[in-house]
Amino acid sequence: MAEQAIAALAAALPAIAADPRDRTARTQALYGAWLCGVCLGAVGMALHHKLCHVLGGTFGLPHAETHTVVLPHAAAYNAAAAPRRWHGLRAHWAAPEAPEAPPRGCTSSPGRSGRALARRPGMPADGLDRAADLAVANPYWNPQPLERGAIRDLLESAFAGTPPA
Repeated sequence: MAEQAIAALAAALPAIAADPRDRTARTQALYGAWLCGVCLGAVGMALHHKLCHVLGGTFGLPHAETHTVVLPHAAAYNAAAAPRRWHGLRAHWAAPEAPEAPPRGCTSSPGRSGRALARRPGMPADGLDRAADLAVANPYWNPQPLERGAIRDLLESAFAGTPPA
């Protein structure tokens, strides 16, 4: 269901960007969003969600933007531990480095400033160590074991707006 949700959203969002009144694309996006909600209600949360809770709760960062910035970094962190799922996810995106790349057919990218936590009010550079400590102190289940140094590097990359490692 998660892969169907990603496929629906990856197809719908560029069409909506091109024509905001496209009812077929909006229906497809709504279906994808519904599938995402069903998935979230049926599974546990992992690294991505934990990091976003830490960042939002500790530094008051905005919810949606923080999730957007952290998602490609958390997905890349877990890629080696879940290669089949990673391959399924990448199949719905335009480039092999997904989810960093925009969906197929999307003509715009969020750009470096759209990916950087540093561009978000409330996230101090010296807070990265604190965030890494909090993320590993009481971790959620995650397919890839959480290592404090690797989590700190992930946060640094998200903070700077560099592509995920």
